[in-house]
Amino acid sequence: MIYITCSDRHQFSSARSVSPTNEAHCMDELFALHWNGQPFILFSPPHLIALMCVVLACLWILGPGRRLSPTAGRIWRYTLAGILAINEIAYNVWFWVHGLWSIQYMLPLHLCMLFTWLSVIMLLTRSYRIFEFAYFMGIGGAIQALLTPDIGVYGFPHFRAFQSFISHGGIVLAALSMIALEGYRPTRRSVGRVIIGANLYMAAVGVVNWLLGSNYLFLAHKPYTPSLLDLLGPWPFYIIWMEVLGIITILILYLPFAIIDLRQRSPITASK
Repeated sequence: MIYITCSDRHQFSSARSVSPTNEAHCMDELFALHWNGQPFILFSPPHLIALMCVVLACLWILGPGRRLSPTAGRIWRYTLAGILAINEIAYNVWFWVHGLWSIQYMLPLHLCMLFTWLSVIMLLTRSYRIFEFAYFMGIGGAIQALLTPDIGVYGFPHFRAFQSFISHGGIVLAALSMIALEGYRPTRRSVGRVIIGANLYMAAVGVVNWLLGSNYLFLAHKPYTPSLLDLLGPWPFYIIWMEVLGIITILILYLPFAIIDLRQRSPITASK
């Protein structure tokens, strides 16, 4: 049996016209619960293209984007905040429409769901305190989600695939925007505050999981789709490794700023 997906139909557009009914059906498929299109495959061409789009956006804001005027920078921040908010609302609506929304799964307690909304607030209010956590925890969690998305079989061009990369790419872009447009940067004290805050948050979410029978932060078990956690051993040992890798990630993200500080304090640099 030959199945023609929405994207495949465009190949036949020159041979026959597509009726409005077929177009509506095609749109329905892009938001369907049961996806019959191409499944998501790690590091397949669509995945690599999506990653490249995120990388290019980040390079732009850290390069030419730094020269935006204050007015243009404010428009950029507000626009990015709006995209993140609308994208996250649409994500929740999709689960609600398909009868999948529940407090065990959809509360904004997973790291990236939390930092989607915190990034919106940060972009609108220019909060430096949120920036500290968004830079370390937001970027750290979003990078893992970009590399190993938890979207099941939903490949491009399904809504879930676009939603995931917009959300996680937007989290990274939001933190980098505050560096490029507002001159924010983390400090050594930021590192300590984030490590302590992350552990307190994880403990609080652990209590929520116990009360609700949920799996926020994947503290109860690993995600069902392939992820970096598969390399960290069984429960509960992978949680310990999550802690270790989290600290290493924070230190790696701080490294560029530590190098800048060392160069500025160097006698050779100071004499130039």
